[in-house]
This record gives sequence, structure tokens and C-alpha cells, in this order.
Amino acid sequence: MTGNRRPTIKTVAARAGVGRTTVSRVVNGSDLVSADARARVLAAIKELNYVPNSVARGLVTNRTDAVALVIPESESRLGSEPFFAALIRGVSGALAESRTQLQLMLVRDQAERDQLTESVATRRVDGVLLVSVHSEDRLPGMLEEMGLPTVLAGRRDAGERLSYVNSDNAGGAAAAVRHLLEGGRRRIATVSGPLDMDVGRSRLAGWRSAHEEAGVLADELLVETGDFTEEGGRRAMRLLLERAPDLDAVFAASDLMAVGALAELRRRGRRVPGDVAVVGFEDSVLARHTDPPLTTVRQPVEELGRTMARILTDITRHGAPRQQVTLPTELVVRESS
Repeated sequence: MTGNRRPTIKTVAARAGVGRTTVSRVVNGSDLVSADARARVLAAIKELNYVPNSVARGLVTNRTDAVALVIPESESRLGSEPFFAALIRGVSGALAESRTQLQLMLVRDQAERDQLTESVATRRVDGVLLVSVHSEDRLPGMLEEMGLPTVLAGRRDAGERLSYVNSDNAGGAAAAVRHLLEGGRRRIATVSGPLDMDVGRSRLAGWRSAHEEAGVLADELLVETGDFTEEGGRRAMRLLLERAPDLDAVFAASDLMAVGALAELRRRGRRVPGDVAVVGFEDSVLARHTDPPLTTVRQPVEELGRTMARILTDITRHGAPRQQVTLPTELVVRESS
């Protein structure tokens, strides 16, 4: 193939060494194709980045009434983090209202990425809801190139082109740190989320902006990067205490990391909130059952999932334009601060 010409069914057939009828049958999900021929056609579709005409022109009229919720994380993360359970509840509830089937797809390796590509290429889903978006993730760009409606939970950066639903991460983090400053804390550490994710960068930006507003130095020695897991929060808290034993508060960018921080503070004999105040982010069920109960920033995760599903339905069924929504957050004060 030369120049910028889009591949055709004829191009795919030639690359796969089959007839155009065979390619058409694979694209339309027919069973009248041998396993070997199907594999060669799917390989050619992937190599050529071929978008079937039925996808290009029929996203509204030729619906499957099924969407994929794609989570590029392991089963252990899916099971241990309350965020994912709440998001799935929101998505499934909204899709049930529109009688749309939900397909949950974990994309952890190349084989599962290929499976997703096959589902897109053969029109098994009308659109994709994509969670846990990292800046360098190729999935959003791939879905965009293939012409499939896609809605992100969060965004890759401030210039995001795709539809997304986000929480006010920077504003929520700033409210958390402002609360600690107003309580007289001055050495406020933070366990940030991964910095290759907009959510991690935005919550760190909120920590910084609250210090700046108050005229208090935001000491970068008090910043440690976490990974949204309990063990990540414990490890980050340990490193922060080694670097800055005089810290008197910590803002963790997720409740699960705050749980890890509380465990490490308890192990070190630090009283909460007497010696160190702790604030998390999310207001998951965990926050009400820690010792002491956790002050946290409430983000409406189920509403985030519902909004994602409704936006995708608007696009696939009504041809609605791109939508980018930011949901408000709210500080919930409990005994840990």
C-alpha cells in the first residue's frame, strides 16, 4: 500500500491470501470460514489497520447494542480497589436502562489487546468505555483511528480529543490540603498517584496550589509517588517518614493509599490525628471503616460511570458530538484529621 490511501477489502484479501468473500464473512462474524482463514484475515486487518465499511458508515444504523468496558489492569487490582466496583455499578445501571449489553474486557497483555482489536474490527461492539488511562497508552489512539466511539474515565492530558468524564481532581486535592492548613498543619506530605496519569498529576497540582494560596512552602521533599494500592501507600509513607520525620500531615491521592499510610504510621507509633493528620481521596467504603475513620475527598464514582455510559449511548444511537464532563468533588471530614 502506498501514500495515504485507506486499505480496502481487496487489500486485506490480497494480504491474507483469500477471496474478498472470505474477508466479508470474517468481518460480519460468519461461521462459514475455516479457523486458518479467519486467523489470516484478522492478522491482515490488524497489520493494515483496516476499518470495515460497516464500521465507518453504520455505527448508528447497524448497532450491536453492546459496548465494551475496557480496563487495562490485573484481576487483583480490579478486585481490591473499590473504585472499579463502583464504576462498574454505575456503567451497568445506565446501560440496563437502554437495554445495552456490557462486555467487560481486561487488557493486560498483547494477546488481550489483539482480542480487543478483533472485537472492534469485526463490529462486535458499538463503542468502548476505557478506564485507567495512562499518557503513553496506545489504546485510545488506536480506537480513535478505527473510528469507534470511545469515552474515557479521566483523560490523558488537558488537550484530550476524545470524550471523557473526569472528577475535579485538582480542586478536590486543594480542598483537602486547605483543610489541613486551616487545622494548623504546616508539614503536609503527599502520596501522589502515578505521574503518567492525569489524575496523579492533577491531584499533585492541587496539593501545590493550596500551599501557594496559603503562602506556605510546598516542600518537594514531602512528595512521594504511589500507585493507588495499599502497599504503595505503605511504602510511600515509609519513605516520607525517613526523609521528613517532622511531617505533621499527609494527603494520599486515594483512600487505598491512605489505608497503607495509616498502617505505616501505626507501625511507627505515630498517633493519628494527634501526631499526623491523614486525608484520602474517593470516599470509598474503606474510609468509614479505618481506625480512625478517614477524612477524604468524595468523588461520585458511580455517577462517573453512569455519565460515561450515557455519553457513549448518545454518540452511538444519536450521533451526538464529543462531550467532556468534569464532576464536582466534596471534602468529607472525619476523625483522621
